[in-house]
Amino acid sequence: MQYTLLTVLGIGFIFISTTLGASSVYFFKKDFSKKTFSVSCGFAAGVMLAASIWSLLLPAIEQTQGSLAFLPATVGFLFGGVFMLLFTCRLNRLKHKFENNPSLIKSFKMFFAVTLHNVPEGLAVGFAFGAASSIGTWEGYLVALGLAFGIGIQNLPEGAAVALPLKVSLNDRNKAFLYGVLSGVVEPVFAVLGYFTSAYLQFAQAWLLAFSAGTMVYVVVEDLLPDATEEQTLPFGVCGVMLGFALMMALDVALG
Repeated sequence: MQYTLLTVLGIGFIFISTTLGASSVYFFKKDFSKKTFSVSCGFAAGVMLAASIWSLLLPAIEQTQGSLAFLPATVGFLFGGVFMLLFTCRLNRLKHKFENNPSLIKSFKMFFAVTLHNVPEGLAVGFAFGAASSIGTWEGYLVALGLAFGIGIQNLPEGAAVALPLKVSLNDRNKAFLYGVLSGVVEPVFAVLGYFTSAYLQFAQAWLLAFSAGTMVYVVVEDLLPDATEEQTLPFGVCGVMLGFALMMALDVALG
């Protein structure tokens, strides 16, 4: 019973953290200025770049051994980029539906990329608790809880990275918050899936991590960085990138 409670708490924590991060939209009582928008886009870009490296690509490389250890990370990363390219082409065909708010397409792509990124993270937590259940010791559950805590803390800025730009695109705090929350819903779902299939799906973890990194880097380069640096005499967006990258890097390194 105690082990079951620890599992529920660990899986629930990663979702609650994303929700708390998305709630950042309520701290801004006024509409975003161009400076604030640039900083928020830059912050989101920095968070996503750091998460792509330390949360996704490096773990993907570490999980693969041998002379071809680079293969899953490289191929998965490129497939992620190609996937987002095809997805973007599909969205561009629907531009007439967004002609009054073209920035909504960019925000939706970012929401989609972060949501995909949360899939392997949820699986990783599920795998950890599945392994702990097989071992049946406190030590195993402490390791799983540590992983859940680390990913949960990282989800705070990620939830904000989704919700803040969407607030501008949608001009609605509640909808932006809802989309931020929805980007994190996949984590507990796939954590449960990972828990019950930990013995069968771990071989695909490295490929999924790298694929998610490719989708995120694509969105950063195509959408977030141009928005962060557009029409600015002072580099507010660049400062946002540096801040978001440094924060996410520190969390990833400190929390493992």
